[in-house]
Amino acid sequence: MASAASSPQAQRETSRPAPVTDIQRISQHMTRLGVSGLPRNYELFHEAIVGQNAALAQDIASLGAAPRQPSLDELGLKYRLVSHCGLVGETSQAEMSKMMRDAVERLTSGVKQKQSFMRAAETALKSITGSPDQSLSSFMSEMEFLSTSLAGLLTAETDLETKLRHDVDRMEALERGVAAAQTASSTDRLTGLPNRTALNKTVLDLYEREEGSAGSALIMMDIDDFKALNSRYGTQTGSRLLKKLADLFRKSIKKHDFVARTDGDEFTFLFANVGMQEAMAIAERLRNSVEENVVFATSDAGQNAKLTVSLGVALSADAATASQLQANARIALHAAQSNRRLPVQAFGR
Repeated sequence: MASAASSPQAQRETSRPAPVTDIQRISQHMTRLGVSGLPRNYELFHEAIVGQNAALAQDIASLGAAPRQPSLDELGLKYRLVSHCGLVGETSQAEMSKMMRDAVERLTSGVKQKQSFMRAAETALKSITGSPDQSLSSFMSEMEFLSTSLAGLLTAETDLETKLRHDVDRMEALERGVAAAQTASSTDRLTGLPNRTALNKTVLDLYEREEGSAGSALIMMDIDDFKALNSRYGTQTGSRLLKKLADLFRKSIKKHDFVARTDGDEFTFLFANVGMQEAMAIAERLRNSVEENVVFATSDAGQNAKLTVSLGVALSADAATASQLQANARIALHAAQSNRRLPVQAFGR
């Protein structure tokens, strides 16, 4: 009797190719176009293909086969992708350095022109005082030479002022660009909330304060079964829900508290001046707020579905470093995800 493993159906299932992952899709597409495997290029194509950014995908397609790296980088900067924001600083720094070198050269040239004029004036003065009986034509010749030299000096000074003003304006524009890039690099493009980079900086700043880090609580929240939701209802539905959550959280926290979108379906909060009891109460309120206010239409006979979330709570007083605080919150979050009956759990409790 043939075993189940050798049956035709089993053979067909065994020979069936494994599903193509997002990374494979991106790699294959980049290879077809002859695009270099730089990390920033992966992010660019991930946003276009997996993120379903139709405008970016169209812009990439318009570059044709074997697109040049500068053209790809321009698109990354246009769409303010995180991995491209560093290019703004590098480009701006290089341009500022060149402008400073050019300004020094122009100033040096201006000083030399002034020195040349001063020598010419001294020579003319010596000629006049040393030869009081020189002819009028000779005197006028000396004055004409000085007048011409002075006119050239004034023209050079005016040109130098104009160029320096232009350089100052350009530097200010570059500084604004760098500031915008820094903001973009710490902002989640989908929701407008701070991202993981901003969270890391905020928590590090917390531990570097003179008064210490004690008295704060970090809460990590993850949407339950979000990947299944995206697969069933589409990524556009998932994106709308993430934006709705972001709006809800903006209204839920106080001015001096902090919320960031730190992963695809993960949000992280930092609350100041709270102990564990209050932090757990805040986490429960956040959970209730999500499950009571965030609903979405489904294709199941017009029924609406609700989101459920899991939350992990950790206190800064229980962590010696910023990274340890985040690790503690994640441990608590994993515990909550493993036990849906207790969707809010605290580290070490």
